[in-house]
Amino acid sequence: MKLLLAEDDQGLRTSLTQALQTAGFTVDAVDNGIDAHHQGQHAAYDAIVLDLGLPRLDGLSVLKRWRTAAVRTPVLILTARDHWSEKVAGIDAGADDYLTKPFHGEELLARVRALIRRSQGVATPTLQCGSIELDPRTSQVHHDGKQVNLTAQEYKLLHHLMLHMNQVVSRTELTEHLYAFDMDRDSNTIEVFVGRLRKKLHKHCIETVRGMGYRMTCHTTPAVTVSGD
Repeated sequence: MKLLLAEDDQGLRTSLTQALQTAGFTVDAVDNGIDAHHQGQHAAYDAIVLDLGLPRLDGLSVLKRWRTAAVRTPVLILTARDHWSEKVAGIDAGADDYLTKPFHGEELLARVRALIRRSQGVATPTLQCGSIELDPRTSQVHHDGKQVNLTAQEYKLLHHLMLHMNQVVSRTELTEHLYAFDMDRDSNTIEVFVGRLRKKLHKHCIETVRGMGYRMTCHTTPAVTVSGD
């Protein structure tokens, strides 16, 4: 899962980035409203954590511009403890949730996970696809009741596919969600990670849709209209 974090306090931005990355998220972090607006409008994110007190362009203005431009990414706003009016204005402007500073990192993680679940129409905290179960709270994956050891990138790829079960996800989208905007990207790595997941889970859990991308399915035999690698 890929997040945009917009926070001007360097210490908080660094600690939140580390906590989110440890929890299995890919994070793009910016320190001002201009960069936040550009990234949120032109890049794909599963959720955005937005501080309202940003320099250059305040967070509320950023949020209003996103919603005016039909950016539907779930947004969690961060506000100061006593600024109740900011919470109201943020919700009215299109925020999906808010968190008051100071806060515990675990609460932020829980709220972000809930935002993403709701945006994908998922009601339960764990994702289930046949005999495969993924728990975003612990970043653990089980297959037939046994824990499967995945690398960070394999986990991120599987998580994204399971959030979009039975939907075709392009290689471009998967690449965008696995890597931060300032990282080098190899177009062949997605195929490598998919191959590893098939070996660790079962070979037909991820279908290759020629010319389009990949689809996570919950059956154990390949669909006749889809060709696997």
